[in-house]
Amino acid sequence: MKKMRIFLVFILVVAISSGFGVSKKEFSEKDYINPKRVTELGLLLKRMLDVYHYKKMKYDDDFSQKVFQQYLKKIDYGKQFLLKSHVDELAKYKLEMDDQFLTGKISIIDMTDKIFKERIKKVESLRSFFFSKKYKFSFDKDEYIESDADKREFMTTEEEFKNYWEKSFKQAVIVRYLTFLQEQKDSLDEAKDKTKNKDKKKKKNKVKQPILSEAALMEKAKKTVGKKYEKLLVRLLEDDRGTHLENFYNSVANIFDPHTDYMPPKRKDDFDIDISGSLQGIGAVLTEDDSYIKVVEIIPGGPAWKGRELEAEDKILGVTQGEGELIDLIDMRVDEAVTHIRGKKGTVVKLTVKKTDNSIKVISITRDIVQVAASFAKASVLHHKKLGVKVGYIRLPKFYRDFSDGVRTCTEDVKNELLSLKKKGLNGVILDLRNNGGGALEDARTIAGLFIKSGPIVQVRDMEGNVEIYQDTDNVVHYDGPLIVMTNHFSASASEIVAAAMQDYQRGLIVGGADTHGKGTVQAVIDLNRYRTTEFPDPPPGALKITTQKFYRVTGGSTQFKGVTPDLILPDQFSYVKNREMDVENALPWDEIKGNKIELWTKHKIDYEQLKKKSLARLKTNESLKKIEKSIEYLTQRRDDTNFPLKLSKVIEQDEMNKKVADELKDDKPNLDLEVTDFEESQTEVVKQLKNAKEKKQWKEDFDERNKEWIEELQKDGVLIETVNIMKDMIDNN
Repeated sequence: MKKMRIFLVFILVVAISSGFGVSKKEFSEKDYINPKRVTELGLLLKRMLDVYHYKKMKYDDDFSQKVFQQYLKKIDYGKQFLLKSHVDELAKYKLEMDDQFLTGKISIIDMTDKIFKERIKKVESLRSFFFSKKYKFSFDKDEYIESDADKREFMTTEEEFKNYWEKSFKQAVIVRYLTFLQEQKDSLDEAKDKTKNKDKKKKKNKVKQPILSEAALMEKAKKTVGKKYEKLLVRLLEDDRGTHLENFYNSVANIFDPHTDYMPPKRKDDFDIDISGSLQGIGAVLTEDDSYIKVVEIIPGGPAWKGRELEAEDKILGVTQGEGELIDLIDMRVDEAVTHIRGKKGTVVKLTVKKTDNSIKVISITRDIVQVAASFAKASVLHHKKLGVKVGYIRLPKFYRDFSDGVRTCTEDVKNELLSLKKKGLNGVILDLRNNGGGALEDARTIAGLFIKSGPIVQVRDMEGNVEIYQDTDNVVHYDGPLIVMTNHFSASASEIVAAAMQDYQRGLIVGGADTHGKGTVQAVIDLNRYRTTEFPDPPPGALKITTQKFYRVTGGSTQFKGVTPDLILPDQFSYVKNREMDVENALPWDEIKGNKIELWTKHKIDYEQLKKKSLARLKTNESLKKIEKSIEYLTQRRDDTNFPLKLSKVIEQDEMNKKVADELKDDKPNLDLEVTDFEESQTEVVKQLKNAKEKKQWKEDFDERNKEWIEELQKDGVLIETVNIMKDMIDNN
């Protein structure tokens, strides 16, 4: 989910441009851990957290123990390096973490640095042994490795430590071997297809890759993994006390809530990637997740979005440039990984990804410029021939505001689409907020206001308890017919505000998965350099992303933690993914404040029970939605099965089973009863402004391709088809 940055937008922009006071001078570890600097930084962070964070914190032994546990996760999340004895050694600081933070005398980082350098050298000696020519991994042994660190305790002996790393190395080799095997198979299949099509020109231009035996592929996998770990361990040895200091401060920040983070100046590149919201090249937002590079979001209109194979929550294991060698991304920092994923427009990058069902897939993506226009609101008329109903459909991928032209907002676009659709003699409107991670609070207010005459839309409370009510004040209803709002697991923040308002006013029916995401907080980014005293030595302090406010529905309940529960529940293909706000440690809880008196919508009465009854009856015979339910059940089972087999035959068997189930549950048959028309009709003014025949021809070619993809996508969307059925029921009831 996209992190929301609504509050203090101007300060945020200024902070980015100022670089948080980063100097061009290179600073050493000694500079970063200068006792005077560490003390001043601790005092500054405490002041910012105490003054601006929504949650007031008491610094006591309970706080200290929580920080210690968080610190252990920061330094050894996978329980791969420390033994129980090392944890016990560090635990002497368990009740001192608050004092160290408040005084700036952070002695735990010295012990951490000493222990970790010793443990990394120990792992390197094991790596050197297990990847030597004389050692052979056994792949016919019936054994497993538990990949979920929460299900394991810290190891107690060096023998247990050695066995763990042998299994870990073996697992990595198996995964790499299967990747090489799949790539070779895909290459051979591609060559056969080209031979059949007699595409001799392309065949000549392509460099032939040697066909390797399974034994040779396994040896190649072992060599590749060995080199990867060698580089990783060298990099880990380069981590100094400055890195551990960052971990310490973030352990403190994350106790307040999971969206509060300290960002030192030397991690500015990571921050720039995060703040930009996208990565040029493939159109995806990435983050570090334990040892993996994880996909947080697919940018609408980008190459990955067009390909429809890369998905949020996928973990990228490796990157191949065209026909080149695979570059391993496991245990690589996100800023370094991005340099391998980015590239020139038109070039091909192959991503080896681990899906949420633990299957491995190689995805080819042709790099391109992310089409920001595809993030804009889009609409069509849906005419269901069998039902005899005509519905306006508006998809809003995100709540955008202040794009490069400086004036375009999602509210204006949605309003224009509504005005255009109203001329078509519609029976109702569907507003699709699925996968909409949020955006500008102002547009959440104004879009909700398009459907009511006036009244409060959302309440926002700050850390002092001050409540501001955001109202719709234009006294104009831009659309007054039947309305359905679609949501899912990834509908968050601003999307939840709109859905909640429509639900509270009984203005529209909310349809979707069991609950929305549940992120009802606002973050600001503070440039700490602006608060730096003359006593603060270089390097500059960096920045603090901090939670400052919380959303509440007009009826008083928060959207935080719980999200919005739809009126009608339909299968959500992402419901098995455990990444909602309630799944995150230290998330702020749900609560409620005083509600507002509102005037309920009375023009179209919604018979909730009757609509539920009819929809449930259809679900029993709807093969498309039954496939989604079966898919959710299977993927949930696979998600919870974290014990990875190390017997090669079992891994292959499991992989084949995943592919078989995926094929069986694949639902790509279009529903031709749904006629999709009037795509991008609101863009006619753009066409009029095109200067010449060449531009018009190019626009038409692009439009025809987009229109074709759009129609196919909607006709294959079983949840949307059922929503059209629900709309028909709503219309019949009025």
